[in-house]
Amino acid sequence: MGNLALRIENVGKQYQIGQGKTAAYETLGDRIVSTVQAPFKRIGSVLRGQSSAVATDSIWALQDVSFEVQHGEVVGIIGRNGAGKSTLLKILSQITEPTKGAIDIYGRVGALLEVGTGFHPELSGRENVFLNGAILGMNRHEIARKFDEIVDFSGIEKFIDTPVKHYSSGMQMRLAFAVAAHLDPEILIVDEVLAVGDAEFQKKCLGKMSDVTKEGRTVLFVSHNMGAVQSLCTRGVVLSQGSVNFMGSANEAIDYYLRNITSSTSRMVSFPQDPSRDIDIQTAYVYTLGKDETDTFDIADQLTVEITYVVRTPVRGSNLSFALSRDGTLLFRSWDIDLNRTAFEMRQPGAYVARLNLPQGILLPGLYSIYLAAARPKVGPYAVYPDCLVFEIENNSEDWTHTSFSRGGEIMIRLNWEIEPSQ
Repeated sequence: MGNLALRIENVGKQYQIGQGKTAAYETLGDRIVSTVQAPFKRIGSVLRGQSSAVATDSIWALQDVSFEVQHGEVVGIIGRNGAGKSTLLKILSQITEPTKGAIDIYGRVGALLEVGTGFHPELSGRENVFLNGAILGMNRHEIARKFDEIVDFSGIEKFIDTPVKHYSSGMQMRLAFAVAAHLDPEILIVDEVLAVGDAEFQKKCLGKMSDVTKEGRTVLFVSHNMGAVQSLCTRGVVLSQGSVNFMGSANEAIDYYLRNITSSTSRMVSFPQDPSRDIDIQTAYVYTLGKDETDTFDIADQLTVEITYVVRTPVRGSNLSFALSRDGTLLFRSWDIDLNRTAFEMRQPGAYVARLNLPQGILLPGLYSIYLAAARPKVGPYAVYPDCLVFEIENNSEDWTHTSFSRGGEIMIRLNWEIEPSQ
C-alpha cells in the first residue's frame, strides 16, 4: 500500500434517536478484550453494521465520507459543532463502528478524544498509563522507559497513584494527552486538545504536537483553533452536516470554512441553554452605531460586542473568555477578570450583560471570527462557542485608506509621533 496510513471509503454512521449513549469509558473487561483483539484491528478493514435492529427514527452523523491520509501527513479536520468530526475520530480510533463503508488502518493508533475515554475510573493514573501502553502493543519495559516523561509532562505527579475517578476534567486531559503523545503511536488522533486546560498547558500540547509531526508521524487533528490548524497541518478536511465539503491545503480549508460559515452566520446569535450549568452564555451580538442590519463593517467603525449570560448558582473562580481571529489566525484573547480579578472571585446568581468595545481602527480588512467561552481555569469549560460570530472588515473610508496600506502585521496600530526640531 506504499505510504498509505489511512483510507476511509464511503463511511456512514447512523444513530437511532433516543438510543442510550455509550458510556464515556469502557469497563476493565472491555479493555482486556480490546487488548486481545488489538493485533487483529491494527491493520485491516472495518466494515460492518452497528446493529441488526431496524431504525425507525434515526439520524446520520456521517454520510459517504471518503479520503486518504499518507504516512507523515498532518491533517486538520474542521467544521462546526455537530458536523461529525468527533464521530469520525471515534470510528478511526475503533471506539465505535461505522454503519456502512470501510476503513483501512496501516499503523498503531493512539487517540486523545473526549475526557475520560480510554481510562478506567477505578484504576490509578499510574495503572492507566500501563494499561493504555499495553493496548498500544507496548511491553512493560517500553512503558516504564516513558513513564517519568509522561508524568512530568502531565504535571500531576502528586496524584499519579490516585484513582482517575477523583481527577478533575483538566487533570484527566493532561494525563490523556501525555499518554497519547509519548507512547509512540504511528498514527496520532487528537480531538480538541485545547478545549480543556490552562494556557500554559495548551502551549505545551501544541509544542509536543509540533515535535510529533517533525518525527514523521501521521496526525489527525480536530480543533476550532484555526491558528493551530494553520501552523501544524499540511492538509485540511472540512466537514459539514456529516459530509466532506472540502479537501485541500490547510490554508485553503480554513479559508473555505470561514467563508462558508459567513453565509449562514449573523451578527447576533443565541445559544442553547443547559440548566445544569452554573453559568450559561445566552446571546452574543456585534454591532456599530448606525449599522443595525449588517455583518460587514468599515475599518473606521467603532465595534462593540455585547454578551448576555446567566449565573444560576453562586460560583467561585470562573471567567468569561473572548477571542478574536482574522482569517483563522488568533489576534488576541481577553477575560472578563483581566482588570478586576477580585470582583469575580464569587459570582452571584442573576442575569448579566457584558459589553466589549474593540479599539477603533486596529482591525485590517479581512474576515473575523469570535470565540466565546465560560469556564473555570484548570477545571474545564461550562460552554465553548468557537466561531460563533463572523463578520468582515472593509476599507471604504477615504480618511483611512493610507493607514492600512502596506503595513503588514496582523493588526493596525497608529502611534502618536512627537516631532520637533533637533537642537
